[in-house]
Amino acid sequence: MNDHKSVKEERKVALVVGANGVIGRNLIDYLLTLPEWEVIGVSRRGGEDRERVRYIAADLLDPEDARRRLGALPEVTHLFYAAYQDRPTWAELVAPNLAMLVNSVEAVEAGSPGLRHVSLMQGYKVYGAHLGPFKTPAKESDAGHMPPEFNVDQQQFLEKRQQGKAWTWSAIRPSVVAGFALGNPMNLAMVIAVYASISKELGIPLRFPGKPGAYHTLMEVTDAGLLAKATVWAATDPRCANQAFNINNGDLFRWNEMWPKIAAYFGMETAPPLQMSLDVVMADKEPLWNDMVQKHGLALHSYQEVSSWGFGDFVFSWDYDFFADGTKARRFGFHEYVDTEEMFMNIFDDLRRRKVIP
Repeated sequence: MNDHKSVKEERKVALVVGANGVIGRNLIDYLLTLPEWEVIGVSRRGGEDRERVRYIAADLLDPEDARRRLGALPEVTHLFYAAYQDRPTWAELVAPNLAMLVNSVEAVEAGSPGLRHVSLMQGYKVYGAHLGPFKTPAKESDAGHMPPEFNVDQQQFLEKRQQGKAWTWSAIRPSVVAGFALGNPMNLAMVIAVYASISKELGIPLRFPGKPGAYHTLMEVTDAGLLAKATVWAATDPRCANQAFNINNGDLFRWNEMWPKIAAYFGMETAPPLQMSLDVVMADKEPLWNDMVQKHGLALHSYQEVSSWGFGDFVFSWDYDFFADGTKARRFGFHEYVDTEEMFMNIFDDLRRRKVIP
């Protein structure tokens, strides 16, 4: 009888908000490898139910819709928040991204008496990494910077809201995340793979398109699978209650060393870097891409689905060191790491297997 009770107590239900992004999708895949979890995925588009996962379409900017869809899930024990809406300026990002979190938390809190944890996905914007050169390695304890910054507003909301509650929160801070997801505006590996494939089709070498200084700075990234493990760890280990953690692969690289290796993967030569806006130079490549889909028998994904050129321009513009201290997570008990070069090659292999690229 006691055994049965303990299994029942261990049953966890994850509500993953932002289920179709690169972070949410990989988080769901990881949760499904753990027998004690059931998953409910939330996004604007919904998704196809499969074993132990059901999807809900919700407009989280509408508090009524959030309450109706998310407030009717009494079984939820863990809220994993990884949603994001893009806007043209840093200031304009605050209102929608804060509102979506507030509406999600308020709805789940009201409807799920067994809520134990709220996990917030953040990033190095907390450290001002998007604004220009910042203190590296960045630490979770670093001083804040001049707003606007929605990541900070979101965390402050959770800190206030959690006071006197039974649930706890964690804030997870990855570097640039790399993993598989289509139609995702923030997907670095896809940017590189599609840029390389188009360059190869045109018979030109693979040139680094970013700022000259960006080719030589120290960089790090975060593997989406590693991030999923760390996110679940922080959400379920009592030591991590109400803490923020930097999560990165654990190694540093410079594009000037990684770029030739990426070129070699695609069977290409490199040529000296040439700064160009991918958003501009790739804008006319849709007919070429459609021809490539036919010629190489690729899966029928639209050019829009495989393009995140603006994000590529953003990442390749960092002509300053871009990394954070990952030792706090290790001190608290998370010891996983990923070799970044291997990660890129594995993602490219995966994109080939799925016939996303030739």
